[in-house]
Amino acid sequence: MIIDFHTHIFPDTIAKKTISKLGSMIAQHPYTDATADGLLRSMKEAGVDYSVVLPVVTRPAQFQTVNAFAAEVTKRKGIISFGGLHPKTADYKAELDYIAELGLKGIKLHPDFQDTFIDECCYIDLITYALEKKLIVSIHAGKDEGLPEVVHCPPKRALIMIQEVQKRASTDKLILAHTGGFAMWDAVEKYLAGQNLYMDISFSRKEISKEQMVRIIQNHGADRILFGSDSPWDGQKETLEYVRSLGITEEEKKCILGENAKTLLDLS
Repeated sequence: MIIDFHTHIFPDTIAKKTISKLGSMIAQHPYTDATADGLLRSMKEAGVDYSVVLPVVTRPAQFQTVNAFAAEVTKRKGIISFGGLHPKTADYKAELDYIAELGLKGIKLHPDFQDTFIDECCYIDLITYALEKKLIVSIHAGKDEGLPEVVHCPPKRALIMIQEVQKRASTDKLILAHTGGFAMWDAVEKYLAGQNLYMDISFSRKEISKEQMVRIIQNHGADRILFGSDSPWDGQKETLEYVRSLGITEEEKKCILGENAKTLLDLS
């Protein structure tokens, strides 16, 4: 089973406009049209069984719209959407309760687009409560090419957050995207490798050396690494080929490409 743990789609009515705007911010040509149908076509071509969709709530007022779309698109075979909320929401507990009631398996947080440092109290409290409710928490980590001026989740701050959360909850359902911190991988090795968390490898293959990727996998543990493409900003087929080309064992590749995610998502 192959599971892509990091993808993005948008409602058909806004997908074209949204990816055009985001693509101009990061100077990236999308690999799909960022719709559910486009993602499913990509999955079929690449041989991906499930894709996890990670929506970002950039303003508290978007909460209902984003999560209604997440609940609806999760009905599509092969798509598992997480929910989303903003750290400056008036009642994070009620919103997390609602996400859980919708049957969504996790949440996505993006400190740069949400203009909040990952070790601020509002994030620590929110993440702790989400983990206490057994929700998976996926966090954008490291630099964002569209918002490069301030990095709101660098590895050192991520470690502070982890240590604070661990005072109250287990971080065994916590994911730091982009191999722990996009374009900050020396710091990932220093502060995060070996910590009790998952990393997904999304949008990393073009920037990180294979030697450093293998080193992070081995030092962190292949059983805590997840395959992710960041579709539409990178290709699922291309990222699969990248993982298969790494100098790690076939058993490690099997774990990364699906077995770890299958366990985390509790899929039969």
